[in-house]
Amino acid sequence: MNAGAVMKFSQYRISPKILKALEDAGFKRPTDIQFRALPPILAGEDVMGIAQTGTGKTAAFAIPVTHLLLQRIRRRDTEQVRCLVMVPTRELAVQIAAVFEMLNQYSTLSILALHGGVLQAPQVAQLKEGVDILIATPGRMFDLISQRHLDIRQVEILILDEADLMLDLGFYKDIESIIRQLPRKHQTLFFSATINAKIKELAFSIVRNPIRIQIAPKDRVSKNVSHSVAFVAMDDKRFFLERLIKEQPEAKILVFVRTKVRAERVQAAMKRVGIEALMMHGGKEQQDRLEVLQQFRKGEQRLLITTDVSARGIDIPNVDVVINYDIPEQPENYIHRVGRTGRGVHKGKALSYCSDEEQEALKAIEQYLEQEISITKIGKADYDATLAATEDTPNDNWRLLLAEEEKRNQKAKRKKK
Repeated sequence: MNAGAVMKFSQYRISPKILKALEDAGFKRPTDIQFRALPPILAGEDVMGIAQTGTGKTAAFAIPVTHLLLQRIRRRDTEQVRCLVMVPTRELAVQIAAVFEMLNQYSTLSILALHGGVLQAPQVAQLKEGVDILIATPGRMFDLISQRHLDIRQVEILILDEADLMLDLGFYKDIESIIRQLPRKHQTLFFSATINAKIKELAFSIVRNPIRIQIAPKDRVSKNVSHSVAFVAMDDKRFFLERLIKEQPEAKILVFVRTKVRAERVQAAMKRVGIEALMMHGGKEQQDRLEVLQQFRKGEQRLLITTDVSARGIDIPNVDVVINYDIPEQPENYIHRVGRTGRGVHKGKALSYCSDEEQEALKAIEQYLEQEISITKIGKADYDATLAATEDTPNDNWRLLLAEEEKRNQKAKRKKK
């Protein structure tokens, strides 16, 4: 049973303005991570929270931090940043900013999502007015600090979200340099879905006697997600994706591929067989990426093909199926990918297409999960029928070759009789 299920948000000593915003949004009771994180954060403690993706980590820090900032008087005569939230991707910065904006709809705290891909001039102008809550990606933040447009020396609260990805991107020393610029007395909150030795080293170097909160540490992925793997040749994956989509026309499907080139090719392959799909990767303009996410969130299009740019922390409601079209090279990325489905109380499915050359990566994922992924067996007849049924016109010869092979097999069987 969720520990927070016995308590309501209205029972916390938080601002009535926040409670009103939560009520408007339909949030009545905290999730487990929120139930356990709110009291120590409200008390000013440093917190290190580890919880599965989809469990409400953003609100776990956004609710108490919003309350703390509302209780304190801001010096309006300075270009002050009071709370700094560091995140690895632009999409996550925009998403977290939206959560803070929802919580602040009845207050006047200023919020800014600071990231690349857009003009910096409007961001600089807002910084000069002072910002209560700054949600920033490392690249743009470091640029504006070096240009002296951003001053973080008065930050009261530092939040690192999905810090493991920031470390993977090579920002370890930059994060350390940022921390050295902060006031000696500040509150640090550290949230992630996964934790490893490098993360622990960073966390314990920047927090003071943290309250550690770990939800379901033995289960790396949500129990709401069923997992399976099908062994499919690399060049045949598009035919099996086509079949699955046509068999589940109402399903909301998120397809992960390895590279932006792969994303473009898979989208083109689907278009050839009459299946329209959204497509997103790190090479697209920021506004395009945000528009694609919004269309998929609203259900205007039920198929999104993307790279791992959409794997971390992005909240997309009601995803029915996650397909690992390409097996992720980093086991941790499997967790983040499949975490886009089975969120909250909803059930979801994760299906991986694994080619011969990807089997080592699959083994690494199973070792990381400490469990085997169930195999969806595809018989030869079913496999051949999938290839034969494709409407992909450049592959019409498949149907002819398979039909001829089937005729030969039938003749051979009749002769044996």
